[in-house]
Amino acid sequence: MTTKQREDNISWDECFMRMAHVIAGRSKDPSTQAGAVLVDQNNVVFGLGYNGFPRGTDSNAFPWEREGNFLDTKYPYVCHAEENAVYNSRTSVHGCKVYCTLFPCNECAKTLIQNHIVEIIFESDKHHDQDSYIASRRLLDAAGVKYRQYVCAWEKKIHNS
Repeated sequence: MTTKQREDNISWDECFMRMAHVIAGRSKDPSTQAGAVLVDQNNVVFGLGYNGFPRGTDSNAFPWEREGNFLDTKYPYVCHAEENAVYNSRTSVHGCKVYCTLFPCNECAKTLIQNHIVEIIFESDKHHDQDSYIASRRLLDAAGVKYRQYVCAWEKKIHNS
């Protein structure tokens, strides 16, 4: 009797994108929950991050608003998932790739470039036409960082039917 290995296991892309969604669930942001997972060339996890206020700050001390005066919104205070994945790594992330639920903004792109991330795998690009995301693509292209959109396996089956 021969036993064969399972052939319906999930891909590394699906595995890490699922992890990005799980860690996004830690976010207290009422409108956007983002997650990121940094992995090395051997598919070993180096860091996890989600969007939230800086470590040690009271999440009730700052606004979660999306609109209004800049200082009365969440934007000057929130650390993005990609940044936090780098900050939460216990070692250099040089040569790693990052899986993120959202395409990174220009500020996160700078952090990823400065830390020598070689590839970005993102799921949603819902802010594609906003200036900070256009700038992000320009920066990533200039630095030679690869990026690609992840489409989950079951969605591929639906679109190919």
